[in-house]
Amino acid sequence: MASIVYRNYMGESDLPHIMALVQHELSEPYVIYTYRYFLHQWYVRYPSLAYPAGSSEPVGVIVCKQSFHHEDRTRNRGYIAMLSVHRNWRKRGIASTLVNRSVENMRKAGAVVLETEFDNSAALSLYESLGFIREKRLFRFYLNGKDAFRLVLAVAPLAAEEKGDESDIQKHIPLTRPSVLLAPPIRTFQIPSLDYDSDDEVSTR
Repeated sequence: MASIVYRNYMGESDLPHIMALVQHELSEPYVIYTYRYFLHQWYVRYPSLAYPAGSSEPVGVIVCKQSFHHEDRTRNRGYIAMLSVHRNWRKRGIASTLVNRSVENMRKAGAVVLETEFDNSAALSLYESLGFIREKRLFRFYLNGKDAFRLVLAVAPLAAEEKGDESDIQKHIPLTRPSVLLAPPIRTFQIPSLDYDSDDEVSTR
């Protein structure tokens, strides 16, 4: 079995690979501006890719961010927007590793949140096995009319010696949003129904 190498997003050269992976595994198409919004317009972001050792083609991707909570700008919150693993590379712990790496990167946030379709048992099982809990059901959340569950993971705060003099969130996030975006915020990701038989059999957001 090939070992898996994980690395962070490095720029536009990675974008075609991310688009191909997401479009192959998720049923709803997105234009390039949507991906650029997620990858470039988010201020403190932690996209990460998974590669088989020796390969230049990623088999897994997660895109997430850390930002101020929209209702309380004194609090930080992590958000997972995209998670996709190629179906030929599932059941190898790739999805759970991507999520755990992202959560570790977002430990300055008080919580990490995401949404997934209410009937995506594979995604729900994966996230709940990692400690996420269902916060609420969002009716007709997706463009296809499906409901979603919002899942939340409480994150233990960093120890004082790990925080440093100034947090990353304070360094990188302005108090106001830019007036022009490449694309409007898109938060709906249609997820094909899967027969769950592993906590890693998942492509979701």
